[in-house]
Amino acid sequence: MMELRSRAPEGPLAEKWEHHRSAIKLVSPTNKLKHHIIVVGSGLAGASAAASLAELGYTVSCFCFQDSPRRAHSIAAQGGINAAKNYQNDGDSVHRLFYDTIKGGDFRSREANVYRLAETSAQIIDQCTAQGVPFAREYGGLLANRSFGGVQVARTFYARGQTGQQLLLGAYQALERQVGAGKVTMHPRAEMLDLVVVEGRARGIVVRDLVTGAVASHVGDAVVLATGGYSNVYYLSTNAKGCNVTAIWRAHRRGAAFANPCFTQIHPTCIPQTGPHQSKLTLMSESLRNDGRIWVPKKKGDARPPQQIPEAERDYYLERLYPSYGNLVPRDVASRRAKDVCDEGRGVGPGGYGVYLDFADAIARLGRHVIAERYGNLFEMYERITAENPFDVPMRIYPAPHYTMGGLWVDYNLMTTVDGLYAIGEANFSDHGANRLGASALMQGLADGYFILPYTIGDYLAQAKLGKLGTDHTAFKQVEREVSERVDRLLTARGRRTPDVFHRELGRLMWDKCGMSRTAKGLEEARKKILELRDEFARDVYVGGRGEDFNQTLEHAGRVADFFELAELMCRDALDREESCGCHFREEFQTPEGEAKRDDARFSYVAAWEYAGAGKAPVLHKEALAFEAVHLTQRSYA
Repeated sequence: MMELRSRAPEGPLAEKWEHHRSAIKLVSPTNKLKHHIIVVGSGLAGASAAASLAELGYTVSCFCFQDSPRRAHSIAAQGGINAAKNYQNDGDSVHRLFYDTIKGGDFRSREANVYRLAETSAQIIDQCTAQGVPFAREYGGLLANRSFGGVQVARTFYARGQTGQQLLLGAYQALERQVGAGKVTMHPRAEMLDLVVVEGRARGIVVRDLVTGAVASHVGDAVVLATGGYSNVYYLSTNAKGCNVTAIWRAHRRGAAFANPCFTQIHPTCIPQTGPHQSKLTLMSESLRNDGRIWVPKKKGDARPPQQIPEAERDYYLERLYPSYGNLVPRDVASRRAKDVCDEGRGVGPGGYGVYLDFADAIARLGRHVIAERYGNLFEMYERITAENPFDVPMRIYPAPHYTMGGLWVDYNLMTTVDGLYAIGEANFSDHGANRLGASALMQGLADGYFILPYTIGDYLAQAKLGKLGTDHTAFKQVEREVSERVDRLLTARGRRTPDVFHRELGRLMWDKCGMSRTAKGLEEARKKILELRDEFARDVYVGGRGEDFNQTLEHAGRVADFFELAELMCRDALDREESCGCHFREEFQTPEGEAKRDDARFSYVAAWEYAGAGKAPVLHKEALAFEAVHLTQRSYA
């Protein structure tokens, strides 16, 4: 029987992490040399974890499906990274960052984990600055800050609109230093297709070489999954096309509980879809909401160019509805309100699916050169995609799938329900509840990789009795056979439709029924349709080519097959949670003002789903959420 034990330490909230870190078991320097750790993923969480673990003395193997760790999707993060440094002397503190994060997640996250994240945030900035990350600076040389949604202080550190890229380069150079020292072995172009569990412990992975098609096993004393989120279940998202759920889904099927799968974030500032030909969407950083004002025409169906709509005929709806936060309300709130005004017929652009993000006032107040310094590369990206210059006309934006707060359930040590299997960064559920605040993803990834996992993994390795294993062990051979059989089934289906056709249809269904708003009727319909589509996929998918070659259609087919199973669980989770909280908006449960209405008496818990076997309903386990330092209140940003 699966048991959820959070292992959150006792004592005052502000002292939990320090006491825990001082009490956990240690691995001596000489014994670290004997342990081999597998890290899957080389983004901010994976690269920082692999580098830090190797620096401590462990032998590390790091796997990524890209040709270089530098191509991990972390590179796409634009706006910044939060830290409670209070450089602006505007009242920020560790406790305020903790409270903003708990409140922003609508009180659906584990208190102890969130406080540790806020506490660790300041160390991240020091670490990255020491690595040479070129954070923006004020005229006098001090690090600059800006604001993000859901807060009333400026705590976000940034490198123009390419913060993720610069942070990843810092983690990458730390990783490559350990590669050069012989402590990390990189395995690029290798996709994890399954987890190997021996006697209840994670002991390795099975991967497919994406160039040669060879299936091979790798043995380790612990496995760390840092493989990101699953927003590509919606087909159209801001994620890179390669982002997928396969690694964590396969771990789920091997015994790792999947927590809160329906908590998926819709980002309010993305370039709208232009037509059915599109295969992905492009993010426009939330930082733009610092100086851009969001509005739509007051009249329905007003198709005039924005310059011809006078001020009196514009509705700055976020400033009107939420005067305390204005355009910097949290993402879930901003996204729902954009959908509302578009559903009313006041949307702009093709199809009426867009709202304006206008910089005219900021340009007039600060000057064009200041706006160019802050957002120049974002403006250039927008102009290249839309052929419209944001200096001359307002941007058009619309919400799009972006980040997933759900993921593998982990305890305070970041270990899943499978002993020896860890999940870090976006791959786990732990810190953001039902809605992530902007600029907190980079913070969590680097906190987990640099400052938390290197301590907590030793507690397991110091106590586990791990025998010698080789890839000739029967468990490895069995999983290799299962992986090869799955690949062969896809290659021999010989249907008529490509994986992309199925993925697009699944994505449209999920967006309509399990996207920004959900209903019981829609979710039931979606579940039924998903099962039908999955059966059609098994019969009618066409892959082509061979498994022994570079075959991107085969890669995509395997990922889509896992997305079908995940989508069904997402709808089941959304249906089970009969409340609205954060990004999970059930239309049946809302306040008279149209805000999310929580039901703390029934749903103040983490929903952790256990895989029960093919064709069987998953088993729901509940981790009750207890709050010592905060009082549960209805979120208000007015």
